[in-house]
Amino acid sequence: MATKEKKGGKGKKGGGEMRQRGPHAGAALPVPAPRLRDFYQTTVRPKLAQQFGFSNQHEVPQLEKIVINVGVGEAIKQPKALDSVVDELAIITGQQPVKKKAKKSIANFGLRQGQEIGAAVTLRGARMWEFLDRFISVAIPRIRDFRGLGTRSFDGRGNYSLGVKEQMIFPEINYDSIDSIHGMDITFVTSTNRDDHAYALLRELGMPFRQDEKKGKRETPAVSLPVPERLSTVPGRPA
Repeated sequence: MATKEKKGGKGKKGGGEMRQRGPHAGAALPVPAPRLRDFYQTTVRPKLAQQFGFSNQHEVPQLEKIVINVGVGEAIKQPKALDSVVDELAIITGQQPVKKKAKKSIANFGLRQGQEIGAAVTLRGARMWEFLDRFISVAIPRIRDFRGLGTRSFDGRGNYSLGVKEQMIFPEINYDSIDSIHGMDITFVTSTNRDDHAYALLRELGMPFRQDEKKGKRETPAVSLPVPERLSTVPGRPA
């Protein structure tokens, strides 16, 4: 009695071995330094030291960290809504977010103490500079009807905060795969405690602050020191 032979092929079930992929071509190469950090060290830092007359290099303001917070009100009734927000925030920042819990109970909103209602990420080092570079050069130009960032959001201690209405401005997010549109709060923490120093630092790094068209002057925080001329938003690219 004749028996049927099983036909096996490469990459198919029943015969042959699956081809294993090796590491990509750049796996052995060193990780390049963030270009915005190099731009700060070579261009922004000397200019700020000259502008404000800092004799000690440690007095020059610098960016310490970027904190991103997302509140999810739907998580009170739908806990799974927070999971998708955490995944999207991890894709945007390249770092695993931390879930935030409610500090107290609010009966009117059905909120219980200790319930997870948000997520946050704190970026430092290379990831901080990479995120700032992508935020300035890619994400901000995708904002609808963008007319510049307001300058009244400094907290008086050298920190600047802004709100983003949609996570869709980040190109890492696929529109077809999201469950809902949500915003986020981004805080830039600097090493200085003066708003004028922090404003000059962020402006030299490329933050597109708004201009006051009515008065013909730049809308700046209450500072007494002059504001430098704007540098290119991205190293090697004209303003």
